Amino acid sequence: MTLPSIDTVVTFPSGALEGTATILHIENLDGGKRAVLLDSTPCHPVDLAWPDQPADAAELRTESGTTSVLDCVVGATDGQSLHIGADVPVRKGAEGWAFVAAHIVDGSLPLVEGQAITISVNGEFRAALSAGHTGCHLASLALNAEVAGLWKKDVPLDSAGNPNFDAQAIDRSLITENGSLDEYRLGKSLRRKGFDTEALLGKLAETQEGINRTLATWVAAGSRVHVEAPAPDLSARRLWVADLPDGTVSIPCGGTHLSSLSELSSINVALTATVDGGTPVVRMTTRCVVVQ
Repeated sequence: MTLPSIDTVVTFPSGALEGTATILHIENLDGGKRAVLLDSTPCHPVDLAWPDQPADAAELRTESGTTSVLDCVVGATDGQSLHIGADVPVRKGAEGWAFVAAHIVDGSLPLVEGQAITISVNGEFRAALSAGHTGCHLASLALNAEVAGLWKKDVPLDSAGNPNFDAQAIDRSLITENGSLDEYRLGKSLRRKGFDTEALLGKLAETQEGINRTLATWVAAGSRVHVEAPAPDLSARRLWVADLPDGTVSIPCGGTHLSSLSELSSINVALTATVDGGTPVVRMTTRCVVVQ
């Protein structure tokens, strides 16, 4: 069977954990592994441009048995060859390319192209990553609000109307189970944009307290959260949306999320400062406590 000419249809934005699909293509990889491409999947793959959320834990099931999905990553094909993960040579959505979820498995289960298959996602792991991702977005918005007064120049605003420090300074983000780690570089480029880096470093404890007060207010409101997915294609633009007490906010996002802040009892952040190659770095560690 030829390589796909259209994107994988993804159902994880709606919270789906299971689905049936057809195997479109199987590609042999090093070490006896294989990349399995399906016409649709509930499995969240690691993103190309911003690989902050890990892949879902999942299984592929046929009448012959079950095999674990060792990894799930975004791939792309021009119809001639398949590129996976860091080897993809184009940006997501590039014309003439299909973007696919590549399910990496071992060779233990017989699989053939054209075969019907069931894919099941581990709901507990998904829920923990979704909580961490929702908490990460909320923490970034609260951080933006807390440091809004430290800008001396105009910069793009976030959806709440505050200068978007997170977008301007973020260097690395990692979603973890019920939490996240974000690193912000306070280098020369940020200072040239008008941000008072020394002021932030001088009041980290105060900033942390302010963020946590805001987060406590938002969690207490139990606001609705959802992912807007106007199209089911893997490369389609999606938005995380939260109806917070002061208004609706949104952030472009390809990950998974909670459906309501009532699922959490608290979100707390800790801010620490370090130096990397002479450049100050602020780390924000976010922890979410899920209602039991």
